[in-house]
Parts: sequence; C-alpha cells; structure tokens
Amino acid sequence: MGHDYGVSVGLVPSLPDLGRIAAEGRLPILAPHSDPQPPGASTGFAIPEALIAAGASGSLVNHSEHRLTPALLRSTVQRLMQVGLATVLCTRDLPESVRWARLSPSHLAVEPPDLIGGHRSVSSARPELIQTTVDSVRRVAPSVQVLCGAGIHTRRDVVTALELGSQGILVASAVATAPDPKAAMMELARGF
Repeated sequence: MGHDYGVSVGLVPSLPDLGRIAAEGRLPILAPHSDPQPPGASTGFAIPEALIAAGASGSLVNHSEHRLTPALLRSTVQRLMQVGLATVLCTRDLPESVRWARLSPSHLAVEPPDLIGGHRSVSSARPELIQTTVDSVRRVAPSVQVLCGAGIHTRRDVVTALELGSQGILVASAVATAPDPKAAMMELARGF
C-alpha cells in the first residue's frame, strides 16, 4: 500500500495479534508497548526478545494510553536499542520532546493528548508545536526522526505536517474507526 506512494507504512496491532499479523509479512510491525525486563523471570511482560520472536521490528513507548514513569521510559528505550528494535517514543509537548530526544530513540512522535482521537489535527490546531518540536529535537538529537500525531485524518493534515518539518505521522483512530480503513490509509498516503 505505502509502496505505491513511496511511503514507509508500519502497523501497530494489539499484542495478542502481533505474531499472527507479522507472519503475514506485508508490513513492518511495531508493538504497542514494550517492557524493559530481560529474558527469564518476566511472566506477564512484553520483553523485547519476545517481540522480536513474534516478528516485531520496533515498539511504541510512552503512548498517551500507556504512559511510563521517567525511570521506566528510560530503561525501556535503552533495552529496545540494546536489542536493535526501532523505538517510537511518544511525547505530549515540546518540553517532554526535548527531554526524551536526548535518549536518541529512532523516532519521536509528538501527540498532544487533548487532540488524540478527535477531528482537529495537530497540524491545523497547533502547527507551531510541530515546527518548534522538529527544530528543538534536531538541535539536541539530529538523528531522531520526528513524527506527529493526534487528529490527523486527511491528506491535507499530512501535507501540512510535512511542510512544518515532521518526517511522518502516527495515526490510529483515523484508520481504525473509518468505514473503509484501506481507503483511509490510501488517503493519508497521498499526502506524502
């Protein structure tokens, strides 16, 4: 789907579905969460090695629906990097983005919680947040790719996000709640 537009697309399924969907081999798969525990006594945790075994190529960390304490966030990012998994570290504002960019995750996704799941996109409601986050993160961690999310529903939202410096988007409800999820994804891909 993304290859038709020259866009990298990944999917974040629920943990129980991760292995089954990854086995289809159509898209890179990211886990919705990871825990920093090592292999061994870690029953009930989503450890990085188990995510790799299930077919994940990375994980979201600190999503607004699964916020972590600073110490847990730091150790989770370090463990993911240690085993070579991509890390999409979610932040809610500029200060948090600058603070956590210093960990050098592969990606940082700024998503204001009050816009998540809504119909006002961060690119139209808070364009300055995207631009200042991109500029600030580049100063402290130039290799970190900055994504934005929250309320992104249309091709225009994507175009605006990219014009503001974002290197990609993170979406959920725009696709998950769409009457035709594939059409919704294609609409967003056209924005690239």
